[in-house]
Amino acid sequence: MGLLTDYFRAPSAAVVVAVVERHGGHSPVGEFDGVSAKWLEVLVVLGRLVVAATGESYRVGEHEAVWPTTPEPTGVPEDGDPWAEGPWVYEVGVEAHDALASITDPGVVAARLVATAEELDGASAGEWEPVVAELAALARRARAAGERLYCWMCL
Repeated sequence: MGLLTDYFRAPSAAVVVAVVERHGGHSPVGEFDGVSAKWLEVLVVLGRLVVAATGESYRVGEHEAVWPTTPEPTGVPEDGDPWAEGPWVYEVGVEAHDALASITDPGVVAARLVATAEELDGASAGEWEPVVAELAALARRARAAGERLYCWMCL
């Protein structure tokens, strides 16, 4: 088992919530333009990708949770709490979105990512280059359409 992550573009968080509810929590990719990016979770590894793309520092907590729709717990969630079990959907922050859209050389960015992300230990730049290229293209399409990027995650 591993962490599944899909990135997609959508016009608003409200639209995303409606589609995720209709899909019973399953990934909305298919209904939205998106890409699968296993292990590239939004809270840590995406931050490492932003740093690899820009060379600038990354602010943790830039992304906003849109699913589950209940308030995020302040401590460890209890069994049965949707925050404990997932899935989770986050709206990707503007700075991360812009960083992804600005990637012009996915090979270089992928090499920097795997060199610095301990979460991807054992991965190669060649494995990640297509993922980085797809995410960059998705971010540019979202920007052109006036949409935002979202990340759906599930264990």
